[in-house]
Amino acid sequence: MELREPQLILGVGELLWDMLPEGARLGGAPANFSVMAGRLGNHAMILSRVGNDALGEKALDVLRPLPVDTDAVQMDTRVETGRVTVEFIDGQPSYVIHQPAAWDEIEASEEWLLLAGRADAICFGSLAQRSDEARRTIERLVGASGVGCVRVFDVNLREPFYSAEVLASSIDLATVVKMNDAEVPLVLGLMGLAGLGAHLDGDSRTSPWDKYRLRVGAERLLGEYPRLEMVAITCGGNGSLLVRRGEWHDHKGIPVTVADTIGAGDAFTAAMTSYLLKGASLARLNEAGNRWGGFVASQKGAMPEISDEVMEEMEREIEREGLRD
Repeated sequence: MELREPQLILGVGELLWDMLPEGARLGGAPANFSVMAGRLGNHAMILSRVGNDALGEKALDVLRPLPVDTDAVQMDTRVETGRVTVEFIDGQPSYVIHQPAAWDEIEASEEWLLLAGRADAICFGSLAQRSDEARRTIERLVGASGVGCVRVFDVNLREPFYSAEVLASSIDLATVVKMNDAEVPLVLGLMGLAGLGAHLDGDSRTSPWDKYRLRVGAERLLGEYPRLEMVAITCGGNGSLLVRRGEWHDHKGIPVTVADTIGAGDAFTAAMTSYLLKGASLARLNEAGNRWGGFVASQKGAMPEISDEVMEEMEREIEREGLRD
């Protein structure tokens, strides 16, 4: 049996410290995504930038023992490592994202462009494009990726760091767009594709009618952007919806006791991307995303330790879903 090289998956953008009430914790969506992608057996790399400071050094120290490649992380001698002050209101995080930060200055180096050309998948977000320099870098990197590369645009709307222009250009570059249900009407409105009903918001997530409206919104995006192949919508504890042209799958979610939600969406994206590269069905993609997103939500922090027993159990459950296809 021929052994295959691990898939090369790149997480591009912010690497930062979440300053939580109980203390500092390393995070940033691309970093969370990359760590989970590495745990799922891929060659995962973080393409980000830290400051030449104590927090930057500590970030790399935290990541080195994890199954993620940090060799391409850039160092900035002028701007400090990114920080986010996090507070919880009714169990949901609110953020103050400090600027400037080193990740605002990421550069499209020759090394990064070569990696993009080799990548099997590349994940980038909207927050990482808040500076003109970072936006140009991300556009060059995604543009340098190969024809078969899975290009995942992870919508992470954080006031005031997004615009219709950034969203439109990013969706146009992507083959997969992932967002949560509360972001769907905002994105559609900014894209001029609104009209799903003013009550489609984060307070009404459970009825089939809401999932229907979300599917209609996803289909509108697919109709507007011909290079886009799939829209993934997470719905918190109510699962997720995956939509392709002429095909969709609704997952009801997996009940867990939530410790905190930081990084759960990133784990979903990493699992979905990893199984997408394996050619999995929509049902199996949804199962993998919900299994791993739910696990991270049940733990403290975005990069919790995962035992071999948990890994084996998760793989069995996801494989069981594959057998139902």
